[in-house]
Amino acid sequence: MAPAQGELLGRWNELLDRVRATVPFYRDRLPAGRLTSLAQVSDVPFTTKEDFRANYPFGLFAVPAEQVVRVHMSSGTTGRPVVTGYTRTDLELWSECMARVLGAAGTGTADVVQNAYGYGLFTGGFGFHMGAERLGALVIPTSSGVTQRQVMVMRDLGSTILTCTPSYALVLAEAVEREGAASDLRLRAGFFGAEPWSEGMRAQIERGLGLEAFDIYGLTELGGPGVGVECTHHEGLHVFEDHFYPEVVDPESGRPLAPGEEGELVLTSLRREASPVLRYRTRDRTVLVDKPCSCGSPFRRILKLRGRTDDMLVVRGENVFPSQIESIVLEVEGLSGNYQLVIDRQVRRLDSLEVRVEAHAEADREELGRRAEERVRDTIGLGVRVTVLPPGALPRSEGKARRVVDLREL
Repeated sequence: MAPAQGELLGRWNELLDRVRATVPFYRDRLPAGRLTSLAQVSDVPFTTKEDFRANYPFGLFAVPAEQVVRVHMSSGTTGRPVVTGYTRTDLELWSECMARVLGAAGTGTADVVQNAYGYGLFTGGFGFHMGAERLGALVIPTSSGVTQRQVMVMRDLGSTILTCTPSYALVLAEAVEREGAASDLRLRAGFFGAEPWSEGMRAQIERGLGLEAFDIYGLTELGGPGVGVECTHHEGLHVFEDHFYPEVVDPESGRPLAPGEEGELVLTSLRREASPVLRYRTRDRTVLVDKPCSCGSPFRRILKLRGRTDDMLVVRGENVFPSQIESIVLEVEGLSGNYQLVIDRQVRRLDSLEVRVEAHAEADREELGRRAEERVRDTIGLGVRVTVLPPGALPRSEGKARRVVDLREL
């Protein structure tokens, strides 16, 4: 059940007391005294990715090293990686949240979960593994990659639940079609996250793999996946508010926004022991929904992510988000979810945006390109060049796809 206001306030004050006593970073910056209302949460300073990097590796831990039984970390491709730690209690809480995620599709002892998220330092593989085991499902820890073997396992072992990134789900769908394996599959549901994906991509995944696709949400800084998940109504992701406190703020000012207003998602981990995080700026753009869901869940929802504030591209003075382009292009029948945005700076220092996207076999690529260019121009008023490619022309990803190639700084 979602905690009542008084219970939430109590958890906030317990959390503040604990981090003041154990984490110098927070002790030095938190306001004095306890909160008397949840309205005062906005007085608590934000935590950012830069704070994790400045306190790398263990500066934000709130327990002695002897109590930490596992660490995970981000890829660290753009600087020091984010390190997050877990006590035994943290792992128990994480597995509880992941069981809830898989439970959104009724996962149980009769299911075979093919876990194609990466294992290792990345949180996805271990998170889903623990949640599936907690529910008593049979887990196949395929991890990512070796696509032909993934299809063999899917078919021969009777996988009913698939977990992976949406980009890799498209790769698997292509392989299933190539091997003529669709009629042999028993897949009924899939859980896809770790990158934004559009409704158009959902439709392609569902059609290609014959399953119901569920969006999930989580991030390394908050312990991995398990922050929220869609229900079967697919009208937003329910945030597990007994574990995480969600806010949406104005990306520029940091001012809290009312439910229904689009802004940047901010999350606080209310119960984690090793790596508690206060008001983390996720950089993910969404809307917090107060209206009860018809599924009956007590938890509020965030709408499907609209992209990241730090992923915004400025092309000839226009703000463009990759997920926005994806949604528009996939409205053109015949184009696939395999695409890449290439930004360059031409003579007179004018920026150009090229959308490279694959078409289905036998498609009229010139006509599809013209229609996609018109759709983008009519929707957001930006002139782009759409280059339609044959199937298989773009690189495939076993994890998060590289959607943007920015040549302006090269």
